[in-house]
This record gives sequence, C-alpha cells and structure tokens, in this order.
Amino acid sequence: METLYLGCLALGVIFAVVSVLVGDVIGHALGGIFDGLSFDFLNPAVLAGAVTVFGGAGILLSRYSSLEPGPVAALSLLTAAFMSVLLYLGFVKPMDKSQVSNGFSMLDLPGSIGEITVPVPAQGFGEIMVKFGAGNSLHTAASFEHRNIPAGVKIVVVEVRDGVALVTEFEESKGDDR
Repeated sequence: METLYLGCLALGVIFAVVSVLVGDVIGHALGGIFDGLSFDFLNPAVLAGAVTVFGGAGILLSRYSSLEPGPVAALSLLTAAFMSVLLYLGFVKPMDKSQVSNGFSMLDLPGSIGEITVPVPAQGFGEIMVKFGAGNSLHTAASFEHRNIPAGVKIVVVEVRDGVALVTEFEESKGDDR
C-alpha cells in the first residue's frame, strides 16, 4: 500500500513541475478539446493537489501511526478531499473571478465621464481622458455643441462618430434646497 502512496505523491509532484514548465504549451497543443467536459471543481490543480495530498498523507499515516491499512486509506482520502476543498475555495475560485481586462470598445464611451487633456476648439479636435476599470484611456475628441472647451474641464461623451468622441461639458445636477 505504501507503494501506491509513494506513486501518488511522486505523480502529483511531477504533474506540478510539468504543468509549471510546459502547461501553456500543452494547453495550446490540445486546443481546448476538454473545455466542454470541465467542471470548476475538477480543475487540474485541484485534482493534482488531491492526488499529492493523498499520497503524502498515506505515507505519513502508514509510517508514523499504528493504524491498519484500511483506516490509513480512509483518512488519506478524507485529508485529500478536505485539502482539495480548501485549495478550490481558497485559490482556484477566487483566481477565476479575478480576471480583469483593460480592453474596451468605442461603443462603451457614450455616457462616460472624462476630462479634457488637450483643449477642444469649436471646430477641430482635442483630447480627452476617460477612466475604464483600473486604467485611463485617451481619445480624440470634438465638441458636440461646437464650443471651445478648455483643458481640465469635466466632460461627458455624447456619442462616437468615425472614431471621434463628441463631448459636452458635464454639469452636475444640484439637489433641491428645500
């Protein structure tokens, strides 16, 4: 039985090393053929962790406890399951939700609040800075109402036409003073 535990421990360690070194290469080579079969909790990292913990716990329990092989296998399975749940809830699931993109579409600009960085003349182009997610993006802008807009003024994007943001000064509405 100890051979099984040692094999599981070695297999888990080898899988971890190989996936770190060539995981992306293998993933691209397979082209996502297993994506339809995947479940979040059957993540390769979780499965490899379970196999590794099963092997390690089995070796430790068989060598350093006076338990029979049956209870050692059962405790090893319980330990592996517990650690897999911890790995999934503590690492895999939070990391899956943390993917952030700084990509955006010009179609997302209308309604966005920004600031003039290069003055916009009545008939011509200037530049605006709009915040998207954690970053800022700069865009060519023209005045929607054909008015001069100086640098530093807060604006709102009215529409996008031919890749140019048409903007107007942003006026914050003040609450009623009743």
